[in-house]
Amino acid sequence: MTERFVGKTGIKVSNLCFGTMSFGGNADEQTSKEMFHLTREAGINFFDTANVYSQGRSEEILGECIANCRNEVIISSKVGFPVGKDMNSKGASRRHIFQAVEGSLRRLKTDRIEFYFIHLFDPHTNIEETVRALDDLQRQGKILYPAVSNWSAWQIMKALGISARKELARFELIQPMYNLVKRQAEVELLPLAKEEQLGVISYSPLGGGLLTGKYNHKNLPTQGRLIELKNYARRYGTKQYYTTTEQFIKLAQDYGYHPASLAIAWVLKNPVITAPIIGARNVGQLQDAIRAREIELSDELYDAITNISDTPPLSTDHSREEDLFKGVRR
Repeated sequence: MTERFVGKTGIKVSNLCFGTMSFGGNADEQTSKEMFHLTREAGINFFDTANVYSQGRSEEILGECIANCRNEVIISSKVGFPVGKDMNSKGASRRHIFQAVEGSLRRLKTDRIEFYFIHLFDPHTNIEETVRALDDLQRQGKILYPAVSNWSAWQIMKALGISARKELARFELIQPMYNLVKRQAEVELLPLAKEEQLGVISYSPLGGGLLTGKYNHKNLPTQGRLIELKNYARRYGTKQYYTTTEQFIKLAQDYGYHPASLAIAWVLKNPVITAPIIGARNVGQLQDAIRAREIELSDELYDAITNISDTPPLSTDHSREEDLFKGVRR
């Protein structure tokens, strides 16, 4: 498996990251451990979890899995979503971050977390307070690098500016949503990551299952996340996405690839992406995901796939600037 550096950290990771959201939920303990061992056999050394996944059970199972190989793997976890009924058991305040990291360390049975994500933006907490709390955790050795998920580009850039001005630990890894039908990250987040040399582990490469080949206009989902979870229903309920999916599946069949493998390979082809996060509920799904690394995606096929989905509009109209700087070396 190809190895890649995470931004400027000097840490090498596999070009696929295994997300353990299903551990203790859709995948029982035995299945979770079988999938973990399969990923290790495939050369994956990067594992992503969160304190909120299966009410902490995901971290517990992952902690058991890594007990005999802790120094060989890279772990990321998250803080931010509510983890209890107490009014302060959520967000990115210093108080909650300090409490949450201790719980994650205990469940993971480890003394440090390589990448610690702020899971979502907290509008009620000053960004500098969040950044300072993460800097303190890094100095204590409880986390090695701060990271951020589900923040907009301006929020991330503001945090990077505070870190630089105050000489605090900065975000080194971001985790945006990115797949063939959800390409918004191309507008500002991926250019930001490239410019600031941030690592990127993108989530939902299969569009919540939309790009696996199971669904089309005639075979709409009747159960599962795309129906049962409101956020997924809102995220992937657009009819145009099913048109894109049908065209993508046809393309995958023409080239002889499983749609799930090809969808992940398309994300992996983007040079800014460090590693797509793959997830699964069972070994069969995981095998299809891992096969993405076997696909030698040509530029021609990459462009063909890209062209069947809508390219998101630029944040501003740069057409005039592009004309002015054509042929100018920057």
